[in-house]
Amino acid sequence: MKEKLKTWILGILVLGSLVESYYLIYRLPGSDSAVMSENLYVKTDNMGPEEKVENLLYPDRMIIHMGGDRHTLFYPDSTFYDLIFNRLKGRSFESFQRRPVEDFDWDKIRSENAGIELSFGAGIPVTLLQRVMQLSPDSLFAGESIDRVWIYNVKNDSKAHAVFFSTRGDIVYEAAKADLTVQDVQQHVDFGMNWTPYTVVNGDYYVPEEKLDAVEAEIPSGMYTIEQMQSNLFFDAGSTRYIPEKDGSKIYTDSKRSLQVDQELNWMSYSDPAALPAGESTPAKDALEAVEFVNEHGGWNGTYRLASTEEEKQERVVSFQQYYGSYPIMSRPQLQYGVINLELQQGTVSSYERSLMYMKEEQAVKRVVELPGGEELKAKLARISSGSAVKELIPAYIPVLQRDTLRLTPVWRVTLNDGSVLTIS
Repeated sequence: MKEKLKTWILGILVLGSLVESYYLIYRLPGSDSAVMSENLYVKTDNMGPEEKVENLLYPDRMIIHMGGDRHTLFYPDSTFYDLIFNRLKGRSFESFQRRPVEDFDWDKIRSENAGIELSFGAGIPVTLLQRVMQLSPDSLFAGESIDRVWIYNVKNDSKAHAVFFSTRGDIVYEAAKADLTVQDVQQHVDFGMNWTPYTVVNGDYYVPEEKLDAVEAEIPSGMYTIEQMQSNLFFDAGSTRYIPEKDGSKIYTDSKRSLQVDQELNWMSYSDPAALPAGESTPAKDALEAVEFVNEHGGWNGTYRLASTEEEKQERVVSFQQYYGSYPIMSRPQLQYGVINLELQQGTVSSYERSLMYMKEEQAVKRVVELPGGEELKAKLARISSGSAVKELIPAYIPVLQRDTLRLTPVWRVTLNDGSVLTIS
């Protein structure tokens, strides 16, 4: 009986000690709590899910060379594109040899040899490309950015060739060891045999010989609120103050950071000039930091691809391009939509821009339309290229906002050598 009484008394003392500790930590006025209550933290209002960088690294198009000057193109989110790219991800490439680009007759390789050409647009750092392809680079190759990978067969040669193009334009890296057979390459090329034929023009761009089927979509849209953005970007959203601008935009600031909202264009620009630099900066590290920043400050409201990691005036500009199905969505002065831009200084994000709009894709109304091809398209290209030659031709979407509906209209996006961009619908 005495032992039970002692046990009860000990239990009461322990409980009393816990209650006293709770009040000392949380309840005493002016005390600095060693543990913060969960509801004191700012809870961000996610605009979309987080994303792994690996899911943002993929070619903007895949060019299939079938020999005999026959070619076709596959675009992201299409059956053969996904099949070929997923297979190439599992193959290894080693023992890279650095060679001048002039060592190869690319026109001959393009017209005569079966091969697969992966286009990575403005380029991807090799250390990032390693996350989706099995590369074993040396220190020299690891410091490069790659904008094309060309895997091809050569007649009477028992091995497949794999060449990686540096964004510098004058150097390529050929893998002396590639885990691909001639038969593997030919099997992938055969997927394009019954697909839309394309003609190469000046070795720069490809024109389909037939009209191209594309999906036009009308998609209900929504709008993220200023309160959501403040919650995502400021540690204490309640401490921000509002400053109206003459152009109608609104600025919210906590004296260190600022959020500017253009409600006419539904566009936001966040700036943190006081951000402490993280140290060493490389294109790959900055891209990873940019992905993490978006993950922590809103998330991804759709499908995106890493478009560029360019250096401008001692700053790194990392851009992500939004896709709908197989094609990118073009941002225009009339409607800035489809891109997320970040600026970094020494590895730290100092600027963040994106649209406040989002699409409710599950409610999309779609119909198939045709983009011009063949002689009709060639004639239109000839007219618009009288001043400057065509550099690139790809299908894309133009977004048009109609009340609370976003209409995505397929077009040909034409980039000229002088940098100007035009469209053909």
